Amino acid sequence: MLQEKRHDLDAEKRKELVQRLVVELSRLGGDLYYQPTSQIALQIRQYVDGDAKLTAEEKALLAPLSQRDIEVLLSLH
Repeated sequence: MLQEKRHDLDAEKRKELVQRLVVELSRLGGDLYYQPTSQIALQIRQYVDGDAKLTAEEKALLAPLSQRDIEVLLSLH
């Protein structure tokens, strides 16, 4: 049960983190509104792998996510 709560908490943190990265990318690179979700997910993955200033915990949360996983998180918003 504790492990399940931990998983839910991590999932919620991932969603919030992905949304924060969308805001950061919008500020850096312009309008993401009309771009396909797959393109935004790719940009997030590249940003995370490159210039994003993330804590060790944030990096650990995003490390196991594929581009497709990020697309799913974006679609849940």
